[in-house]
Amino acid sequence: MLEDRILVWRFNHGRPEVLHLVYEKYKTDLMTLATALLGDLATAEDVVHDVFLSLLKLSGRVKLTGSLKGYLTTSVMNGARNVIRAHRRHPTGELDEADPIPAQDTMPDDAAVIKEQLDRLKWALGELPYEQREVLVLRVYGPMAFKEIARQQGIGTNTALGRYRYAVDRLRSMLNSEVTQ
Repeated sequence: MLEDRILVWRFNHGRPEVLHLVYEKYKTDLMTLATALLGDLATAEDVVHDVFLSLLKLSGRVKLTGSLKGYLTTSVMNGARNVIRAHRRHPTGELDEADPIPAQDTMPDDAAVIKEQLDRLKWALGELPYEQREVLVLRVYGPMAFKEIARQQGIGTNTALGRYRYAVDRLRSMLNSEVTQ
């Protein structure tokens, strides 16, 4: 996208304040992605902020071969992977212990139903193998083409398609209570 190329050019030529424009443009997409991958809003915020801090440290040296959004998405994915690896080495809690994102402008009964549905979805996403969850989240929340997902994960396009299909099938089974817990 030309606008992103201009922002990167301005950033590289001594205008670090344009990083704020990039942040405002992509923060919602990146937060959605990080939250879906990690299941925890606070950790997702940390990952997204770390991505932008790393970008700030690269001031004057940012070189993009693809899109800015793709670069930021890849950075968030890598940050999420690092957090998950760290949690495996030093477990502190489970994905389903994360606080739900509160719904806004809903009636109490509706909020309770939404919370229950979100809790079930969060549980089901947490039960998926990380590779499947990542493909599903990138496809749904990215939204990315399977070819791009495959390139970012270093796998074949058919493997990405298969992981997505398995993730959707498993989610459907779990959410329809066809899989025993």
